[in-house]
Amino acid sequence: MSGKTHGYEVRVVWTGNDGTGTRTYRGYRRDHQIAAPGKAPIAGSSDPAFRGDPARWNPEELLVASLSACHKLWYLGLCSQSGVNVLSYEDDAHGTMIEEPGGAGQFTAVVLRPRVVIDAASDAALARDLHRKAHAMCFIARSVNFPVEAEPEIVVAA
Repeated sequence: MSGKTHGYEVRVVWTGNDGTGTRTYRGYRRDHQIAAPGKAPIAGSSDPAFRGDPARWNPEELLVASLSACHKLWYLGLCSQSGVNVLSYEDDAHGTMIEEPGGAGQFTAVVLRPRVVIDAASDAALARDLHRKAHAMCFIARSVNFPVEAEPEIVVAA
C-alpha cells in the first residue's frame, strides 16, 4: 500500500478512581476523558450494561458515530463534486454487538440510515448512488471487519 500516512493522537485518562482503585469490580467507575490537543474533551464511560455512566459516551457509541460521520463526510464531498446540492443530512445509525458468555464480544453489523434532502434541480438517482461510492471510500468502514450497510432515504425539496 503506498500513499500518504496520517497519524492520530488522542489521550484517554481514567477518572473513575474513587479512592480504592480497582480493588473490587464494583468499587470503581468506568469514567474517562478523551482528549486531543486543541479540542474539547469528551466525557466517556462504558456502556451502562457494563457498569458505565449512561450520561457519558461509550466506545461502542463512538464507533457507530465514527462510521456515520465518515460516511456523511465522504457523501457530502462526492455530492458537491457531482452537482447534487444537499440541503440537509441526518443519520439514525444503529450498531449491533454480540456479547459472548465469557464477556468478550464484537460488532456484527452497523446500519446507517441517512435521510438526505436535496434541492429540486439535483438528480435523486445520482444522490442515492453516491451512497455506494461514499461507503467504498470511507476510511472507517474500510477498516472494520463487520458489514456496514447504508439504507438512505432521498427527499427532493419542493
